[in-house]
Amino acid sequence: MNVIFYGLVAVATLFAVINGTPAEVGDAALKSAKASVELAIGLVGYIALFLGLMEVVKEGGGLQMMARIIRPLMVRLFPDVPPDHPAMGAMIMNIAANALGLGNAATPFGLKAMQELDQLNTRKGTATNAMVLFLAINTSGLALLPTGIIGLRDQLGSADAAVIFPTTLMATAMSTVAGVLAAKLLGRLPVFGESPPPSEESRRAIARGAPTSPVELLPLLGFLGLLVALVVAVYRGGPSASAWIMPGLVFGMLSFGVARGVKVYEVFVRGAREGFNLALLIIPYLVAILSAMGMLRASGGLEWITGLLGTVTEPLGLPAEVLPLALLRPLSGSGAFGITADLLKTFGPDSYIGNLASTMNGSTETTFYVLAVYFGSVGVSRIRHAVLAGLAADLMGVIGSVLAVRLLLGGG
Repeated sequence: MNVIFYGLVAVATLFAVINGTPAEVGDAALKSAKASVELAIGLVGYIALFLGLMEVVKEGGGLQMMARIIRPLMVRLFPDVPPDHPAMGAMIMNIAANALGLGNAATPFGLKAMQELDQLNTRKGTATNAMVLFLAINTSGLALLPTGIIGLRDQLGSADAAVIFPTTLMATAMSTVAGVLAAKLLGRLPVFGESPPPSEESRRAIARGAPTSPVELLPLLGFLGLLVALVVAVYRGGPSASAWIMPGLVFGMLSFGVARGVKVYEVFVRGAREGFNLALLIIPYLVAILSAMGMLRASGGLEWITGLLGTVTEPLGLPAEVLPLALLRPLSGSGAFGITADLLKTFGPDSYIGNLASTMNGSTETTFYVLAVYFGSVGVSRIRHAVLAGLAADLMGVIGSVLAVRLLLGGG
């Protein structure tokens, strides 16, 4: 992130010299810094609202329910992990938390999962196929609730902030499938070496593990059917259908809490308080990225770069203006959020670029950050095909975002 931040400022300064616009560039830095703080303060209420709602769902056992739904699939995806091993439970909880947008809860589960997977590793320091697949799912950005982007869109005046809900579902599904397939297929190539074999104890545990019945997949298939129905409803109903997503989401999450005996008001306030603190933490990151982007735009450098790349990407439905987001997303979540905010402010949240940037930001994850933190926590230095699997998911997230926005929202 240091290189990216400095690089943006350096390029802006270079173009300021070439085009003779130092005054404009300096003024853009100051104005962008001010606008960054105003934007972050405006997000406080939205982040507090969504984290309050998520706390209600979490308190009502929603995380555990999601874990039970995806467990039969996880057992099939990870045949080298004993079904009743702590690693399986931690991976399930991590993926369920990520899917529900509970990033703060997902990270501890993810670190625990890596520690447990390393206990099954017979060749310390080398990533197993299970480790690579688990992180490929993480880096694919599997998320069902893009709450942060919805709040940002609403603050910037979107007529239908939640319209990117189904497009994000479609794009993140494509990204996750690509990550899983890449991890599975690349792991078989000799160039990446063989996965460390499971220990004798693990083989015995896998052999005696109770096989899952196809019937156990029915809840998962039903849940996926509901998500597909939502996408179809938006595709067929347009704005009149998507307008119900936000009120339905709020009512549904609170109703879930009431049905589970949660004191919804007290729990909501507790979660909202955490949201207030989180919103303030993002101010420095927004100031850095938006100031650098403002300088680059005022210098004329951004226009020159996008014009050069646009001839290649425009016919594919990917405007050159969105390319910086696509390139930065695997490297920095906060930087990508800052660029997304800049694109929405510049082109409008309901424009094709605004919808595409919103969808793209919610359908992929910070690949290199995830790999560094998770592998670093267990001392794995030979990560085999993990980077390629993560980047395959990122690439499909971009492609899926373009397809989803063009199919469901039109434009491009």
